[in-house]
Amino acid sequence: MGLILLALGAGEVSGRGKRLWELFAVSTKLGLTSFGGPIAHLGYFHEEYVRRRKWLDEGSYADIVALAQFLPGPASSQVGIGIGIMRGGLIGGAVSMAGFTLPSAIVLAVFALLLQGAGIVDAGWLHGLKLVAVAIVAQAVWGMGQKLAAGRTRMTMAILSAAIVLLWNAAYSQVAVIAAAALAGWWLFGRRGAGGADAASGSGTGKVDGNQAVDLVRPKPADSIALGPSETDVPGVSRIAGFVCLALFLLLLLVLPLARELTANHWIAMADGFYRSGSLVFGGGHVVLPLLESEVVPTGWVTEEQFLAGYSAAQAVPGPLFTFASFLGAASDGWLGGLAATLAIFLPAYLLMAGAMPFWQTLRALPKVQHALAGANAAVVGILLAALYDPIWTSAVASTRDFVLAASLFVLLVYWKLPPWTIVLLGAAGGYLVESMG
Repeated sequence: MGLILLALGAGEVSGRGKRLWELFAVSTKLGLTSFGGPIAHLGYFHEEYVRRRKWLDEGSYADIVALAQFLPGPASSQVGIGIGIMRGGLIGGAVSMAGFTLPSAIVLAVFALLLQGAGIVDAGWLHGLKLVAVAIVAQAVWGMGQKLAAGRTRMTMAILSAAIVLLWNAAYSQVAVIAAAALAGWWLFGRRGAGGADAASGSGTGKVDGNQAVDLVRPKPADSIALGPSETDVPGVSRIAGFVCLALFLLLLLVLPLARELTANHWIAMADGFYRSGSLVFGGGHVVLPLLESEVVPTGWVTEEQFLAGYSAAQAVPGPLFTFASFLGAASDGWLGGLAATLAIFLPAYLLMAGAMPFWQTLRALPKVQHALAGANAAVVGILLAALYDPIWTSAVASTRDFVLAASLFVLLVYWKLPPWTIVLLGAAGGYLVESMG
């Protein structure tokens, strides 16, 4: 009898290992082939996980997408984490995150090391990449403004947020602005009932990428499947485990800044900067730009030229935009820095997704939460607008030729719908030509 039980246990472990390996292989394939940003990623995920492999149904997928858009952090990565948790528990979530993240993280880390070793910081093609950043961030501001700052109230909040961030150059100004806007949204939109006309025009909490936007997916109760412990054989995460993950998320968010001040240790400072950036990003991957810039450029970890070149290069690779952190960490401290930065910026997404999944059905029913996020997202548009001006525009556009190239790239990206990797190549070639023309 004991031998039979032992054999069954071994078979279960073997089956779990096979499931995790399959999850890693599939998520790695998606990390190698998912071009086009978060919105396109969701389409790739749906095709692979729902339609092809049938690992979950439409209702479960819709629930995960809604939760990922509700939480701060990289939406597509969080969807992958959620599917991994449903497929293989907490370990499955980590495996899925690793597979989707590693390809672009490795490519960008290698690019950072090559950039340092070649000593080509002032090359013309590199200046062209800075102009690519102008076009891409302008596209993000354009699309996010139409969706998340629609109506005069939210647009006013966005402009005020941009002005405050530009005029109040402090370490925590962006966090303070987002918090204040969330309180304003909770008060203003709540008074109007269901967020009023402004909050109702477009999605108050959707994450967007460029000129694309996705409304929150809110399936009807009959189509919805609770995320967490259930009667199905799909492993998830218990409420106790979820609470532990949320507590750990908050603990790190509070303790890391204190440890940074007390120890003055570079690695703790790096962990704090990237972890906080990953924790406070509402609105999509592009919003991480100003948060990271305030962490890595003033401290001297990377130069402004390296920062903008890496951000542009991140547009040309598949996978999550947050792997820009891999470039920054590698540019600052080599391979070990790239690994530390990648882990630090993605850890909040993992902890939040794992922590919120058991409580999502209750949380999504609170209208005040939606009102607060409508205000926070309006502030996010303003913060990204401020970043478009300083440091991106002020450091990249120095002549009429620069403006012409940046404007051309913007038109090709927004109106001709060329893919970002094409814009990166054209920008690099254009920068080289501009330098050649003197």
